Amino acid sequence: MAKKAKTSDVNRILRLLRKQYPDAECALNYETPVQLLVATILSAQCTDERVNIVTAELFRRYPTAADLARAPLRSLEKLVKSAGFYRNKAKNIKGCCTALVERYDGKVPQDLEALVELPGVGRKTANVVLGTAFGLATGVVVDTHVSRISRRLGLTRQKDPVKIERDLMEQLPRKEWVMYSHRVIHHGRQVCKARKAGCENCKLKDVCPRIGV
Repeated sequence: MAKKAKTSDVNRILRLLRKQYPDAECALNYETPVQLLVATILSAQCTDERVNIVTAELFRRYPTAADLARAPLRSLEKLVKSAGFYRNKAKNIKGCCTALVERYDGKVPQDLEALVELPGVGRKTANVVLGTAFGLATGVVVDTHVSRISRRLGLTRQKDPVKIERDLMEQLPRKEWVMYSHRVIHHGRQVCKARKAGCENCKLKDVCPRIGV
């Protein structure tokens, strides 16, 4: 079993992140839980900036689950093409929204197991929606930033997102699960980047073991 970080170090990391990024939030633009779900499906292997460009027109034309379920697949493909993997994403969006209409009256269920049964929805997407739209801490969102920085901080030695999430859930207080991801994603974009860690400007440098840097 991998050695876990000291509780005192974990708490210090959380305090420093909270101080540095007090208002961190999801970078995806949305007005409803359905729109956040669709935007998160689109965000796979795509930047949030590109997703926001795509969804501006997508949600203008098809703002609700019912609208997206009825939308012609060709129309959805055209609208989401620049987000990459557009055929699969369009198919998943239509299938997901059709299921929402048929099973949940067009609403997003506030339940992890129900969400991951929807087309195109995995645990990460479900955690994003439940944590961001509903404030429900069902897990820790592990994207590339959270994966990289959690390893550098010594909170995990794993590379598999499911195993990383398990390590983080064991060490972080449940009340911190949602905001930890938001704050670490901001930190990854601004300071602790993949190619250059930016340690000289990092507020966490005194508590970070810089594993792999």
